[in-house]
Amino acid sequence: MFMVHPDAHSVTFACAQAGCGVCANELVRQHHNLVLTILRRQFRHDLPYEDLLQEGLIALWQAILHFDPHRGYTFSTYAGTAIARRIWLAVARMSRPQGFLPPPDAPDPAEQATLDGWQTHLRTALRLVLACLPRRMQYLLVAYYGLDGHPPQTLAAIGRHLALTGERARQLRNEALHLLRLPAFSAPLRRLCDQNDRGAYRRTRALRRTYQRTQRRRRRT
Repeated sequence: MFMVHPDAHSVTFACAQAGCGVCANELVRQHHNLVLTILRRQFRHDLPYEDLLQEGLIALWQAILHFDPHRGYTFSTYAGTAIARRIWLAVARMSRPQGFLPPPDAPDPAEQATLDGWQTHLRTALRLVLACLPRRMQYLLVAYYGLDGHPPQTLAAIGRHLALTGERARQLRNEALHLLRLPAFSAPLRRLCDQNDRGAYRRTRALRRTYQRTQRRRRRT
């Protein structure tokens, strides 16, 4: 995942959020590849690529206007979530049946069996990884990402359930994701998702160092 140091472009973000089109366009240019990376993971060939790309760029623009560089996480983490969600919603919207459609072809049994097996392994690996976290963090990630089959909840709603502020719930989510990036936790999922090469681990180390520096600065202030 592409990374931006939280303090490196704080002035640029502030300028863009104040209405400077030059700074906003420059940030869009810098992070355009983030949209392309996420789109490659979620693109379905029966949907118009340009429409989904436009949805991703809109989410990137909105993330630029709302990002706070001092909150303790990278822009790529903040924007990546927003972009993935908007593209996913666009895929769901475009995939709804419009008018009369012929019944879909029956799935190939071999392909379906392979997909079912992969999903079973993924769910098992995810349960094992989450089980390594404290119970409160487990609940937060399951509720926030809808991993139990229920609709995803907002951090504010999760905070109310846990008797926490929304800001504290956000901090716990970031701490949980930071822990899950550690190789001891993430290795089973990385193997299943083809993210087990040296480049993926280098990106993870860079994200971890950035997170740790940010946490140290926050403790000093």
